[in-house]
Amino acid sequence: MRRRGPIHWLRAAAPIFVAVAAVVFSLACGPQSPEGPSITAVSWGGSYGRAYRAAIQIPFMEETEVRVDMEDYNGGLAQIRAQVDVGSVFWDVVDLEMADAMRGCDEGLLEPIDIDLLPPALDGTPARDDFYPDMQSECGVGMLFYSTVYAYNADLFPEERPATMADFFDLETFPGRRGMRRVPQVNLEFALIADGVPLDEVYATLGTPEGLDRAFDKLDTIKEQVVWWEAGAQPPQMLADGEVVMSTAYNGRIFNAQVLEEQPFVIVWDGQLLDYGVLSIVAGTPRLENALRFVAFATTGESLAAVARRISYGPARRSGEPLVTTHRATGVEMAPHMPTSPGNVARALRNDWEFWVDNQDALNERFSAWLTRAN
Repeated sequence: MRRRGPIHWLRAAAPIFVAVAAVVFSLACGPQSPEGPSITAVSWGGSYGRAYRAAIQIPFMEETEVRVDMEDYNGGLAQIRAQVDVGSVFWDVVDLEMADAMRGCDEGLLEPIDIDLLPPALDGTPARDDFYPDMQSECGVGMLFYSTVYAYNADLFPEERPATMADFFDLETFPGRRGMRRVPQVNLEFALIADGVPLDEVYATLGTPEGLDRAFDKLDTIKEQVVWWEAGAQPPQMLADGEVVMSTAYNGRIFNAQVLEEQPFVIVWDGQLLDYGVLSIVAGTPRLENALRFVAFATTGESLAAVARRISYGPARRSGEPLVTTHRATGVEMAPHMPTSPGNVARALRNDWEFWVDNQDALNERFSAWLTRAN
């Protein structure tokens, strides 16, 4: 792993250290605007974006006087690739799915980040030992565990209610439109789970032509009743508006609709796809120093716990977990709503990002062709 110079941490630098940092930053990034230094951080918007702003963006700006401009996106590498390819990088820190972080690193789109230069836990535990192993990668720093689940509006099911992944695909017992994200990820896994493939065989099955056919055949059974979504904020709104009776969604988005808007939504944890996100830095940013400062601040156990107390996504660092107690706004106990809670994780499938790194392009093409094909 390529190493960078020392990152100038935030809380206890001696005056001479701060002065050196200022000189280094000035030389690296050139003169600043009259408003002072700034970076652009890109994330997922909606209720997660609001949690991110309150827990990370605002405290970082108050502590460092570095302005953070937030932008929303729907994932993927296309915009990052375009900026790097033309040599005009205006995004600095991006919240990525792990598979995209690995692909972006392989393509040279992201800066390496040395985990040994990140701040230790409050008890002195080195960052390398504090982050869960799955959260460590060459070009990404772990943020949060989250899950893609499906949820339904309880008011629409006064008697028998969905309880398994198979129920999501059962239009006869549970009629009505479904919401699904317009990408192959998750949809293919959910289709195989619903079709009876054991959790520990899902990716092996997807790795065969017969298994892929089986997944698409299962999706065919509900295709005409699917409303496709792209942004994480859409499924709760689609459920609230009655546009769909159930939808795949990020668990935290449904949680916030439940506790903040008192929506009668129910999460079905059976077959949830457990995943994790990372923060990465776009290669070639002229604001590397402050981008690194932001990543360091955002991925402390305290910052991650502050996010997790606003939306039900679990911290990537062990030191953050004891700090996640109740929901900041409502006082609701957070533990039962976390995707990693024992009762919720029992029937979880962990996302195999290596499968998606290897197969993303081919499956994107097949999925796009499938979308346009009439049944």
